[in-house]
Amino acid sequence: MRAFLLRRLLHAVFVTWGVVTVVFFLVRLTGDPTFFLVDQSATQEEIAHTRAMLGLDRPLAVQYVDFLAAAVRGDFGVSIREKRPAMGMVLEHFWPATVELAAAALVLSTVLAVPLGVISARHRGRPADHASRLASLFLQSMPSFWLGIMLILLFAVVLGGLLPAYGTGTWRHLVLPSVALAAAPLAQNVRLVRAGMLEVLGQDYVRTARAKGLGERRVIYRHALRNAALPVITVTGLSLGFMLSGALIIETVFAWPGMGRLIVQAVPGRDFPVIQAGVFVFALVFVVLNVAVDLLYTVADPRVRLT
Repeated sequence: MRAFLLRRLLHAVFVTWGVVTVVFFLVRLTGDPTFFLVDQSATQEEIAHTRAMLGLDRPLAVQYVDFLAAAVRGDFGVSIREKRPAMGMVLEHFWPATVELAAAALVLSTVLAVPLGVISARHRGRPADHASRLASLFLQSMPSFWLGIMLILLFAVVLGGLLPAYGTGTWRHLVLPSVALAAAPLAQNVRLVRAGMLEVLGQDYVRTARAKGLGERRVIYRHALRNAALPVITVTGLSLGFMLSGALIIETVFAWPGMGRLIVQAVPGRDFPVIQAGVFVFALVFVVLNVAVDLLYTVADPRVRLT
C-alpha cells in the first residue's frame, strides 16, 4: 500500500506539472493582455510600462521558471483585472458554489442509477428495460448546454417560473443546473449497473444464495450488486471530476457563481493567473479522485490488492 501511494503521488506531481505547463504556454498564444488594461490612445511607452508591470516583457522561458517557482508555493500571481490573488479568487468560487453543484449532480447520477440499473437488469427484454435503455441513450446524446436551455425554457418560462433560471441562494436554484449536469453521468451509470448486474446474476454464488432461501432483495443488493460495483465506482469517481470541469458550461448557462464561470469570464480578458490557478485546481481534483477510486476498490472487493 505504501509503495502504491508513493507511486501515485509521483504520478500526481508529474500530471499536475504537465497540465499547468501546457496551460501556461497555451494561454500566452491567445495574445497580450496588456491592451485590455490601457486606453486606445495609450503611447508605446505606456504600453511598455504596463507590460513590464505584468512581467510580460521578460523572455518566455524566464516567465515560465518564475511561474513554476511561485506555483510550488501556491502563488499563482495576482488577477490582471481584479488585482486580487488568483488562487484566492478561484477557491472562493470553488467552495462552496462549484462543489455544491457537483455534489448535487453526483448524488442524483448515483442514487438514481443504482435502482434504475437493477430494475433494467431484472426485467431484461421487457418494456421497463427497453424504456431505461432508450432514456439512457437519449440523455447521453444530449449536450449539457442544450439540456440546460431546454430546462430553463420549460420550468422557468413555460411553467411560469416554477424554478429559477439563474443565480443561487436557495435549494430551488440548485435543481435545474444539477439535473443538467447529472444527466449524462446518470445515463452512463444506469448502463453500467445494468451490464454489471446481468453479468453477475448468472453466477453460481447468486444461484446458491437463492437456493438457500435468501430474499430476492438481499440477493440483489447484498451479493450481486456489490460484485458488480467496481466499474460503477471507477466511473463515479471520474464522473465527479468531469462534473467539476463540465461545470464551466453549466455554470455559464445558469449564471451559477462557481469556479467554472470564473474561468470562462477570465479567458476573453486573458487573465492568465486566474486561468492557470483554476486549471491547477481542476487537475489536482482529478488526480486526488483517481487515487480515491483505487482505494475504494479494496473496500468494494476484498480480492483487490493495491501493490
